[in-house]
Amino acid sequence: MFLAGCGLPERWRGRDRFVVLETGFGLGNNALATWLGWRDDPARSRRLHVVSIDAHPPDASTLASVPRDGPLRPLAGQLVAAWPPLVPGLHRLAFDDDRFELLLAFGDVADWLPQLTARVDAFFLDGFEPAKNAAMWEPRLFAAMARLAAPGATVATRSATHAVRAGLMAAGFEVRAAPDHEGNREITIGHYAPRHAPRDLARASGAAPAGARVAIVGAGLAGSATASALARRHGIASTVHEAAPDVAEGASNGVAGVFHGVVHRDDGRHARWHRAAALAARHAAVDLVAAHGAAAGAAGGLLRLGRGDGELASMQATARALSLPGGYARVVDAREASEIAGTRIDAPAWWFAGGGWLNPSLLVRHRFDGTTREGGLRCGSRVASLRRDGDRWLLLDASARVLDEADVVVCANAASAAALLGASGWPLARLRGQADAIALSGDDRAAAARPRVPLAGDGYAVASDARTLWFGATSHADDDQALARDSDRAANWRRVGALLPSLANHDPVFVDSRIGERCACSDRLPIVGAVPDERLAPPRPEQPRHAPRRPGLFVVTALGSRGIASSTLGGAIVAARIAGAPFPAEADLLDAVDPARFASRRARARRESG
Repeated sequence: MFLAGCGLPERWRGRDRFVVLETGFGLGNNALATWLGWRDDPARSRRLHVVSIDAHPPDASTLASVPRDGPLRPLAGQLVAAWPPLVPGLHRLAFDDDRFELLLAFGDVADWLPQLTARVDAFFLDGFEPAKNAAMWEPRLFAAMARLAAPGATVATRSATHAVRAGLMAAGFEVRAAPDHEGNREITIGHYAPRHAPRDLARASGAAPAGARVAIVGAGLAGSATASALARRHGIASTVHEAAPDVAEGASNGVAGVFHGVVHRDDGRHARWHRAAALAARHAAVDLVAAHGAAAGAAGGLLRLGRGDGELASMQATARALSLPGGYARVVDAREASEIAGTRIDAPAWWFAGGGWLNPSLLVRHRFDGTTREGGLRCGSRVASLRRDGDRWLLLDASARVLDEADVVVCANAASAAALLGASGWPLARLRGQADAIALSGDDRAAAARPRVPLAGDGYAVASDARTLWFGATSHADDDQALARDSDRAANWRRVGALLPSLANHDPVFVDSRIGERCACSDRLPIVGAVPDERLAPPRPEQPRHAPRRPGLFVVTALGSRGIASSTLGGAIVAARIAGAPFPAEADLLDAVDPARFASRRARARRESG
């Protein structure tokens, strides 16, 4: 009914991408049927995106128990294997070599429609009739659909009520009655044909034209994540410029870095961003380990330790208040934490089932191995300035010699991005960090303390293999010393002693140190998105999403101490905007990391004070 009612498969044929939005995932029948219909069509679009909203999504076991028709059975199996933990947010699942993307929005339709950023080609309005679930059919939701609708977008719904048809018509859809696919009842179908199109948000428009040349400055975690997302998800090649002689310098040169979510009682933007980023990082870790083996990392869980037994009751109360599923995070006491870690732990902990660790340097190299074949990786290419020349950007060296020209530039070069963009109002800090390693082999006491899973708390500890335990990390502002320091090593040893008390008063054998410079923002969130043009007056200066943008200019920086996770999600967001694909994060999280947020805060402060 939905496929035929929305003119499919004919409408996606010959398209680069096609976007479907459905307002009720249910047990996945519509999504699976759409996926199958797309797969079976030799003239299908190159990519298919299905955005599906559900307030009460099933768990994996429920999905697995649903009987499926023969052709749907293998697709349903893939869906069950990839099913995310049931935490609020936007969850991205990818299949068929990233050509089919399922974005699952867990929550109410009324909350989610204003949070989505996409250009929708077909709407599947599923769910109960207005008499049974009026909240799904409110007039403001039809207006939200109009904001998302691409020109000529089609719509289909089982509902034939006057209220639904009137709401669609008021929002700019032309609708008519039609028989359902079996000819048994009347349904409603239509297409988007407004007299006056709603004003577009600045961030929802401006995708790069087909064949646009993309240049990325910086070959660390942020640059590699952006290049990989562009290539793998959208088929867009890029040229990457790195000032250093090799990739993965600076903060990306580590051997073992951890990733995990954040739990806050209010579940605000900070916690939600880092939860979404950690879930994205888990997919990256699984991919990396599949390619390079156990030495590359693990995504089998992480313990984040509390400060002591006195914190256990507070942690449990927070878990109950948030109704966190165990598949995402649960509280364990010191006894259970010790059982999970296989060594003595003296504090309660959050067990993040999807957390883990990976080798950042190897992650960067892995991403570039698969994404620069059609573009290029230019190490030793130091971009000193950018200059607009007609419709293109020129990338210049210190002598104003042109290194490259591009339609789109992504600045992913840590703290240097602000200078390159002339962004003086960003509250950034350069932080020197040192991580250290001790030998486990040949040291019985250290080997006995080896944790089976990564630990985090005040610092972190990761047994990257049976021979080495990495831990850290220090953080010093405005400090560019490149050599390892004994004082930092001592500070890191104190940290690991708190995480692993059986190492207290032990005399270890130090075998390695890594020093890197991180870039962090004062609000502890990254800076991700299209670069604002502060010369132009925004229509609503206090709201970042309405800021005018400098054409073809993007940034991913200020990743702080969570670079593995924030780079993965941040690079995906920027890649989606460049490609004109649905954004893999909700609008208020995009606001939280938007480069325009600082100017917006200043505008709000002026309004409140004046």
